[in-house]
Amino acid sequence: MVGHIVMIGLMGSGKSTVGRLLAERLGVEFSDSDAYLQAVHGLSAREIAARDGADVLHEHEAEHVLAGLSGPPQVIAAAASTVEDPRVRDALRRAFTVWVDAPDDVLARRMRSGDHRPDFAPAAMRARREPHFREVATLRLDVSTASPEESVESVCEAL
Repeated sequence: MVGHIVMIGLMGSGKSTVGRLLAERLGVEFSDSDAYLQAVHGLSAREIAARDGADVLHEHEAEHVLAGLSGPPQVIAAAASTVEDPRVRDALRRAFTVWVDAPDDVLARRMRSGDHRPDFAPAAMRARREPHFREVATLRLDVSTASPEESVESVCEAL
């Protein structure tokens, strides 16, 4: 393994699914933002945002990536908000960063099937975050045309 691998992308892109499979394939730990928030803060992302606001949630999500990158090599599924933090973007330059992407209509359809963010608007999120994704990504995967397993193969080939 080359070191840390960080999965970035908008909600619904499959960062956790591909990241978990990749970690299994490489035999390393997998760290997911949602699990981190629950373990460290005792609340889900939605609960933190409702109680403390989006800015606090985004700070906690950035903590997750920064803490993960300071430990042993692992695969990290980062919350989309983290690329807006200059500290995280700087840290991602030292990792193999995989931008897991799909067209907005695919992401919206995936997010409608759950209650994580009922007001999810991928186009607005993309407009704000895509320049940062482009800045830090080592590899971009279009998961609308590839299965999670095929995406893992693409990452392994790129490594």
